[in-house]
Amino acid sequence: MVSSARPSGFFRKPSTGIKVVIVGAGFAGLTAAIECDRKGHDVILLEAFPELKILGDIISFGPNSGRIFQKWEGVEEKLDPICHKSDGILFKSYLGEDLITQYWHDEEPYGKKFNGHRGEIHEIVFNHAVERSIDIRLGQRVTDYFETDTEAGVIVNGTDRVVGDVVFAAEGVRSPGRKIVLGYEDKPKSSGYAVYRAWFDSSQLTHPITKHLVQNGDAHVAWIGPDVHFIAASLKNGRDFSWVCTHKDEADIEDSWSTPGQVEEALKVVENWDPVVQEIIRATPPEYLVDWKLVYRDPLPTWISPKGRIALIGDAAHPFLPTSIQGASQSMEDGVNLAVCLELAGKSRVQEALRAHERIRYDRVLQAQRTGVTTRDQWHKADFDNVKKNPEVLKLKREPWLLDFDSEKHAYDVYESTVAEMRKEGQQAHL
Repeated sequence: MVSSARPSGFFRKPSTGIKVVIVGAGFAGLTAAIECDRKGHDVILLEAFPELKILGDIISFGPNSGRIFQKWEGVEEKLDPICHKSDGILFKSYLGEDLITQYWHDEEPYGKKFNGHRGEIHEIVFNHAVERSIDIRLGQRVTDYFETDTEAGVIVNGTDRVVGDVVFAAEGVRSPGRKIVLGYEDKPKSSGYAVYRAWFDSSQLTHPITKHLVQNGDAHVAWIGPDVHFIAASLKNGRDFSWVCTHKDEADIEDSWSTPGQVEEALKVVENWDPVVQEIIRATPPEYLVDWKLVYRDPLPTWISPKGRIALIGDAAHPFLPTSIQGASQSMEDGVNLAVCLELAGKSRVQEALRAHERIRYDRVLQAQRTGVTTRDQWHKADFDNVKKNPEVLKLKREPWLLDFDSEKHAYDVYESTVAEMRKEGQQAHL
């Protein structure tokens, strides 16, 4: 158990008496835990891993989630030194021809973004939750979920019961919580694409044709080819290096969608490409290369259990393609929105709060998910003759509705009208 006496210096509203059980200490679960604590709810956070490990590679948080980090005492200051800093991203053809640079200054009015190593950012957020004295219990594998009209809970390690007023299932795309919400066990499907991804010390990039990527601060470059794209970034003033390569792949994902990658296989995907791309892959230490199958799931009809006390959040509710650059941000928005809904509902109306959360979030999340497919297709299905004439078509769509958004303010603004609408519909259904 990771907990201690409640510290001073952290914003927290008076206790609501609402007990929230959260399963999974990823970004969705941690954000929900921190935001629920800030709103005065009592939190138990359960995580299957027995200890925190610094895992993963690059992850991106847009301004819509960046402002959430900024509200947590001391977190922004810890994130700044480890996050990517560049003026924009250079798009190149797969043969190495410069096409266009997309500069980030146009989106600066939306707020601050944070891009960096998933494990390093996660550690900072996890430690913030620990410093807030949130009740975090590691080594707690949830084997089942249950609910009644008056409570909800989970079975831990096959025997122990942990009970609260509500449960948030934040375990990712294979969350057992999906079964109690859907009423059946659904299986993930291959999206038809996979990603090779890596993160390593940039000192590996000794070849003259790659040095420019790490010598003069942080770089960000994307190579676009027929049904393949390759993105490379250096961080921490060029000290660390990350790359991802998205490509067609129909492999079975029944058992696992994350396996050790093979340098030789990755090179086959970019055969005849720009020598810089090939040299990046050759320089990658094999132990840092991952072959990650992109999982697809149809949008769920609901994220809320039949009795209204269990909510799926983050990837458990709505997995995103990496090309959306919004999966982690939308997971964080879930946690913020739920915390506000519970606060405004009060302990006697927590079921209404969860259903209002879904109504507030559902259309926005669905629209954000679609951007992943749109961006992938605009790169992978590009007409390269047209691209050379009009390279603007490669630019990421950085739209205000998505990025210039404050999930906390929005929840406070729309909760009462959302609940009023739900109650009116309920009355009409009984006529």
